[in-house]
Amino acid sequence: MTATAVVDPRAAVPRTSMDGQDVDFKDEAKIEASYLEHGVAADEAEFKRKEKVLVRKLDLFVAPVLMMLMLISYLDRGNIGFAATQGMAKDIGLKGNQLNTAVSIFYIFYILAEFPTSVLVKRLQFNRVIPAITFCWGLTCMCNGFVQNFAGLCVCRLILGFFEGCLFPCLTLFFANWYKREELAQRVSYLFIASALSGAFGGLIAFAILYMDGVAGYPGWRWLYILEGLITLVWAGCCIYLVPKDYQTAYFLNAEDKKIMAWRAEQSRAYSGGTGHYGKKHFKAGAGDIKTWLHAVTQIMVVTILYGFGTFLPVILRNGFNFTLKQSQYLVIPVNLWGAIVYAIGAYISDKKNARFWVLVTMAPVGMAGYAILLAWDVPVGVQYFATYLIATACFICTGGNIAWLSGNCAPDGKRAVSLGIQLTLTNLGGIVSGQIYQTKSAPEFKMGHGWSLACLGYAFCSWWIIRWIYLRREAGKDRRLAEGWTPEEDERAEREGGIGFTDRSPNFRYQL
Repeated sequence: MTATAVVDPRAAVPRTSMDGQDVDFKDEAKIEASYLEHGVAADEAEFKRKEKVLVRKLDLFVAPVLMMLMLISYLDRGNIGFAATQGMAKDIGLKGNQLNTAVSIFYIFYILAEFPTSVLVKRLQFNRVIPAITFCWGLTCMCNGFVQNFAGLCVCRLILGFFEGCLFPCLTLFFANWYKREELAQRVSYLFIASALSGAFGGLIAFAILYMDGVAGYPGWRWLYILEGLITLVWAGCCIYLVPKDYQTAYFLNAEDKKIMAWRAEQSRAYSGGTGHYGKKHFKAGAGDIKTWLHAVTQIMVVTILYGFGTFLPVILRNGFNFTLKQSQYLVIPVNLWGAIVYAIGAYISDKKNARFWVLVTMAPVGMAGYAILLAWDVPVGVQYFATYLIATACFICTGGNIAWLSGNCAPDGKRAVSLGIQLTLTNLGGIVSGQIYQTKSAPEFKMGHGWSLACLGYAFCSWWIIRWIYLRREAGKDRRLAEGWTPEEDERAEREGGIGFTDRSPNFRYQL
């Protein structure tokens, strides 16, 4: 075993300079001692084999639970689009832009919930918070099935937004505490794959529920809310047993797995560690970093596209492309399946090649082409429908990829929580906007919605080039500090003097580009 092949305990990736030269700060004896301290194999090849087995086990027991949570959360927030095409607006007397208001109002409490959740969930414990919020939004979703007017719909949407707003910070931070930094983008991608699949499942469920119209005297759209709410309540009960408190108490890990997890936690200490108790220095570090705000504003743009497309696609198909009611329900299925497939492939490449930037700037123009086709309008319906596939190619991967890029480039744990909290809070301003851009009066062209979405995607494309330039400049600065003789003891001294110590600005932390 060579020292350069082992990850330093203070960084989550191998420490290499910009010219590819290895940089060593720990000698081989100390690294082997780290293995032995946790009772894992000192032989590197054997250890990596066991670690791969462990990661596969996490993918089997952790990832599917979180994916299911993401899927049902998107089902429960997005079913308003399907309900609208099935007669909800007429039944409860919605007028003018009240449907758009009901879509947008969801994100008011959603925004307010995300930041405090990012900071507090680790202290409150994932295994308590996740089942509780899932139960609450499932119950609220059921209540949507009994609303009688616009006011009742708005109240339900507000409450639903609050509890669903707590979910995504829980999921991303939960992943970050179980996986290494270089493993994270692919796992976060699972969440957005689930969100894409929710559109497909939503279309399938909505299509099936058309045949329940009139059962027990209820129209089909009410059954849509009731049954999807029941599914959520059942899964909330399952999460009580399926979501572990931490790796020490995980039911699916054996003693050796837990030793390897302890070693992984040490190696990624700056990224996955922390007590969950953050101070002003962490808030200052996260809020004072320009990359936090650049990623956050970009996220507003791509989320506007994702939520607008995901929520209003059935409406666009029905009122824009003049498909029948049944067609507008089932034709969303292949579009969202395509988005999920593209995201899975893109996330795999992003992790495998460590190419966050190139995946994003390659996919964004594809989505821009889709919106350009829809704005042209004077094209056959088949071409317009094809354009929705181009949009799906970009909207899911651009949204999830931008989050994974920031998350992987923040350290330590406290700074990451603050940076993600800011990003996720600002993100959902895009949700508010998305509810207003596809207004009923703009059918069938929906020029405002398509034009706004095209502009948002163009902004994101330009922003990613600027962000990459900043990362490259910082990496060059780190190399200069290394050449000047920087050592990890400088971080340790800063921590003793009341600072944070190791951060993503330290030379032995390398940004993902």
